[in-house]
Amino acid sequence: MERSALPLKTSPPPAARDVLALLKPITWFPPMWAFAVGVVSSGASIDGRWILVAGGVLLAGPMVCGTSQAVNDWFDRHVDAINGPDRPIPSGRIAGRWGLFIAIAGTLLSLALAAALGPLVLGAAVIGLALAWAYSAPPFRLKSSGWWGPAVVGLTYEGLSWFTGATVMLGAMPSASVLTVLLLYSLGAHGIMTLNDFKAVEGDRATGLRSLPVVLGVRRASLLACATMAGAQAIVVALLLAWGLTLSAVIVAALLTGQFALMPKLLRNPARNAPWYGATGVTLYVLGMLAAGLGLGGYI
Repeated sequence: MERSALPLKTSPPPAARDVLALLKPITWFPPMWAFAVGVVSSGASIDGRWILVAGGVLLAGPMVCGTSQAVNDWFDRHVDAINGPDRPIPSGRIAGRWGLFIAIAGTLLSLALAAALGPLVLGAAVIGLALAWAYSAPPFRLKSSGWWGPAVVGLTYEGLSWFTGATVMLGAMPSASVLTVLLLYSLGAHGIMTLNDFKAVEGDRATGLRSLPVVLGVRRASLLACATMAGAQAIVVALLLAWGLTLSAVIVAALLTGQFALMPKLLRNPARNAPWYGATGVTLYVLGMLAAGLGLGGYI
């Protein structure tokens, strides 16, 4: 019997470094950034709220996002045994059912922390964690769809984290304008998630995952990703102008213009240039999020 299949009671507890590797700290930054944008978009002073903010950062990054990585690795352990044998679970460093135990424990701890931050935060955490399990676990396994998978990741990484940041600061539902903009940036993030799928087109095709590059082809999927990202930001610019947030709108528009300048290189060879665009164009995208948040919060 392979070590990773041993029952929990006969499997040694994993080392802390292997648990950390399972939780993938490199993935925590996007939701933590979105949480910070939510904080500034609220317009509320951070004075006297440092503990709440620290708790929210912990919730958005290590807790909810880290838990989602553990859930994904547990349900992908058989695929990772082929494509990522050095990952903690298939390598046996996290043996038996410890991977599942960590995912469940992370879910419960995340809910406990969210409850301490308020009922609206708890509601957002329930939705985010439910989507994390539905993304990876059967019978839903939303990650197998090129439409639903990126939508779930975009909503949880960007929208719910932004919502949590604003709600922690306000102790109430954010304004309609904040909710509208965070939903638009969540929609745009669908394109970012699609770009992430270019690196695994052959593997997705072989394992039956219907990512958009597999379903539409690399060329059409890259065009759709660019249109999704650009379209969402163009609507944000128009709304900011309509709300009288001119400086914020100008900054977002300038950052969008920079993305337009970078997109032709991406489209020439999407499979090769998607990582490059992720480091350049996506950086401009998330800076636009901050500019929009600063405008909504009354800082610019």
